[in-house]
Amino acid sequence: MRIAIIGSRGIPNQYGGFEELAEHLSVFLAKNGHEVYVYNSHHHPYKEKMYNGVNIVHAYDPENAIGTAGQFIYDLNSILDARRKKLDIVLQLGYTSSSIWWWLMPKNARVITNMDGLEWMRTKYSSTVKKFLKRAESLAAKHSHLMIADNPEIEAYLSKQYKNQKIYIPYGAFIPTEFNDGHLKEFGVKAKDYFLAIARIEPENNIETLVKGILKSKSDTPLLIIGNIDTPFGKELQSKYKSDQIKYISAVYNKDKLNALRYYSKLYFHGHSVGGTNPSLLEAMACQCVISAHQNAFNQNTLGEDAYYFLDDTDIANSIDLQHDEEVEATFIKNNLSKVRDKFNWRVVSEQYEVAMQQLKIG
Repeated sequence: MRIAIIGSRGIPNQYGGFEELAEHLSVFLAKNGHEVYVYNSHHHPYKEKMYNGVNIVHAYDPENAIGTAGQFIYDLNSILDARRKKLDIVLQLGYTSSSIWWWLMPKNARVITNMDGLEWMRTKYSSTVKKFLKRAESLAAKHSHLMIADNPEIEAYLSKQYKNQKIYIPYGAFIPTEFNDGHLKEFGVKAKDYFLAIARIEPENNIETLVKGILKSKSDTPLLIIGNIDTPFGKELQSKYKSDQIKYISAVYNKDKLNALRYYSKLYFHGHSVGGTNPSLLEAMACQCVISAHQNAFNQNTLGEDAYYFLDDTDIANSIDLQHDEEVEATFIKNNLSKVRDKFNWRVVSEQYEVAMQQLKIG
């Protein structure tokens, strides 16, 4: 098959979940004999035209110059280039800035859309933006031959809202085998003597709730918050909660450092409340973290009973101050590792995508 993957910022991953998916899936498909094209922003640091058997197409991306509107132009440029290729499949990662161009998609290609989370529910957006995002979602659903949900809750929502075909395929993660505690010195912490949260600094990720809970607890253990701390909301939090106990750290992309930070953390907090199966949560599970997660259906579908849960800052304070049972937490870790091996496994995930593509092409 001739397959194009659009909607990510490009590979190798330098950014987030969609990029990680694009990297693992494209390399897997290429190794299986498919002709694969991944669209990269022209700003991406990787400038070669091939990556592990995958064709890289650099598309013009003016986001750095004009802001969010640049994403629409980048997606348009990717789609226009894809029209010139005789493609069997176009995999569209997300729909926010690409679904409005549905009428320009390659005519004979089958379009698969990973629907991501329920973007229009995010609290950071105005009512006008939320209406646009709901419309973009409906366009993506209407003009896709197949919709992919990364979480059973998203699949249930899509089944209720839209009549066309949809399936559930989760994200994946790798289980690291080595962790270097030497990386901890860079962040001023010691093994098992810090709390950790890795997330985009947005209201729906409950970063403020987490900070309030930490400060309300009896513990003086530091909290490392790693993310895009220079956003307006990030700056507001840093100004509002000035404490030596809270360490705000700019986003880290070195996987060895991130894996070490996860593995050696005392407790990992996952505050995401909107979306599907979050990649950073899977990575925490793969790194043997003891996890305290926001209590919602998305997180519960991923973790089951193998985590602590919170709804507010009091829950967080209580989860820190309670007497932790080492045997219970060891069971959390063991069960979460099994989930990653058996279900949230990049090989398994990629195989499911390949089968879906083959069936769609034949159908």
